[in-house]
Amino acid sequence: MAAPLEFYFDFSSPYGYIAAQRIDAIAAKHNREVDWRPMLLGAVFKIAGTQPLTHYPLKGQYSTHDFKRSAREHGIAFNMPEKFPLPTQAAARGVYWLKEVLPAKAVPFIKAVYAAYFVDGKDISSPDLLADIAAGMGVDRKELLAGIENPEIKDKLREVNDDAIKNRGVFGSPFIIVDGEPFWGADRLEMIDRWLERGGW
Repeated sequence: MAAPLEFYFDFSSPYGYIAAQRIDAIAAKHNREVDWRPMLLGAVFKIAGTQPLTHYPLKGQYSTHDFKRSAREHGIAFNMPEKFPLPTQAAARGVYWLKEVLPAKAVPFIKAVYAAYFVDGKDISSPDLLADIAAGMGVDRKELLAGIENPEIKDKLREVNDDAIKNRGVFGSPFIIVDGEPFWGADRLEMIDRWLERGGW
């Protein structure tokens, strides 16, 4: 079977949220799977000397407008959270714990956490909220909370982040790698679709 699409994202990324709603359909169209890899953009910002889009003069106002417009284009529910961005370590760790213990729950958890933030405006930096989300899917909340604090899971997130930046060239969210070819941004999904259809160019 062909390699999965490597989908790097930060839970505090509006474009990551939009892409997360669409990537499965594109992958399925081409008989691919998606390898969901949450990461932390804060580490990228430190290395690149950048900051969240909304923090830049002029560009910030445009970006907020474009988040909403991009979501509307694809019929995706979106509300800009009042608190933005938020720390996403706990949510990312929760995903890596689920991928090891209950892999079938990982993607539903990802999409539920994203919706909690970018639709309902909830504080997804709260481990208790994440445990509530997981419990709604039949995951033991105490086990998820313990998983988030598990040293091995913390190390896993650090390893993914370090590898993404140092070896994979990841510098934003979403960042999708298709058979070694990097694509940055939700607006590259159509290009990824064509790339998969044509076998590259």
